[in-house]
Amino acid sequence: MSAWSAVVGGLAGTLVLTTILRAATELRLTRTDLPFLLGTAVTSSRPLAKVVGYVAHFGFGAAFAIGYLVVFSTVGTAGPILGGALGVAHGLFAGTALVNVLLPVVHPRMGSTFSSSRTATLLEPPGFMLRNYGRATPAVMLVAHAAYGAIVGAVVGAGGR
Repeated sequence: MSAWSAVVGGLAGTLVLTTILRAATELRLTRTDLPFLLGTAVTSSRPLAKVVGYVAHFGFGAAFAIGYLVVFSTVGTAGPILGGALGVAHGLFAGTALVNVLLPVVHPRMGSTFSSSRTATLLEPPGFMLRNYGRATPAVMLVAHAAYGAIVGAVVGAGGR
């Protein structure tokens, strides 16, 4: 198990996660666009937000993979099943705490329960498990994060052989 295998797995996993979310958006299962959410936190330019958001999204994907590596090292094993389980936990935590509670509070262009009717926002608040972005969004997010975790686990596990 190495940091390099975790970063490679994190980047590959983020590519798959992002592809699943993009496909789900095109299939009208969700309106979630995580890179756009991240990018609009730093710029009001929608085209630039996409670019900044994708760079940040892949950076966070590599960083979270290092966190997964810490868990794998602590447990003493890595693989797609453990990684997938960590991915589900990651998706639940991100959907309930990070995106639902914290993001609307710190995001300068997202509405929140504290927004007034005179406040101009670019983004609506995500709601619990991002349900404001579509009823299927929680399932899509969990599947995408499970795939991410399984890929990180598989790559880290293979890197140790």
